[in-house]
Amino acid sequence: MLYLSRFTFPDADREFDFRLEVKRTCYDSFYPFGVLSGRGVEELAFEPVTVLYGGNGSGKTTAINVIGERLRLQRDTLYNRSSFFEDYVSLCHYTLRGSLPRHSRIITSDDVFDYMLSLRHINQGVDMRREEIFEEYIENKHKAFQLRSLDDYDQLKKVNQARHMTQSRYTRESLKSNIREQSNGESAFFYFTNKIGENGLYLLDEPENSLSPERQIELVRFMEDSVRFFGCQFIIATHSPFVLAMRGARIYDLDSNPVCVRRWTELQNVRAYYSFFKAHEEEF
Repeated sequence: MLYLSRFTFPDADREFDFRLEVKRTCYDSFYPFGVLSGRGVEELAFEPVTVLYGGNGSGKTTAINVIGERLRLQRDTLYNRSSFFEDYVSLCHYTLRGSLPRHSRIITSDDVFDYMLSLRHINQGVDMRREEIFEEYIENKHKAFQLRSLDDYDQLKKVNQARHMTQSRYTRESLKSNIREQSNGESAFFYFTNKIGENGLYLLDEPENSLSPERQIELVRFMEDSVRFFGCQFIIATHSPFVLAMRGARIYDLDSNPVCVRRWTELQNVRAYYSFFKAHEEEF
């Protein structure tokens, strides 16, 4: 599915005109002015899967944030907008095919990190509760208890459980589920699959962060199925070879100047991986 077909950024001439209009001189930076125009990025045409490839400072994250802000997409984490961010966004234009689904959103690595950090805080609470349950188990296992009324029924169940279960099983049953059983990678993967629904536009900034190669491949399959069967469109900023290899992806190489469309096997990052493994081929 294609919701966003084109996005236009201000060119160097338009940026220069804007700077002439600004009378304030106390700013050291006009970010994001100059980032994308410096690489010749004026317009991006999108496919159901579009990838923005480049190293640090290439502008891929800037482009993702600008597009997300211009389209007013949902996001979970605040980001550094800078003094001129809104001015820059107002100079951008876009073309939609039909209407943009309301649940479309931008997902950044900061969103995933904050989510995992929240789980860590919850886990700290789980740890405190676990210590309480340990003490409860020992007390119930050895105490003499007599049922005197229905009000004591819940306590009787705990006593019986403590007498017939190991401490670890009693703790698991009492906690119901331990959030820590999910690794950081599993939690990050769950975040993506929970936020990405049917029939939506999703902007992803470096989704490979916190994901193992196996999880990256699993996420790629999930996104490919979301495009093929569930009407999703993805615009992804990444340098992961697993994500770059997505079927049918249009890849913009932001490391080239001017920016151009390349096959994933032509990208410098991918070629470096290829050369490394080729050199060690006999060791496999």
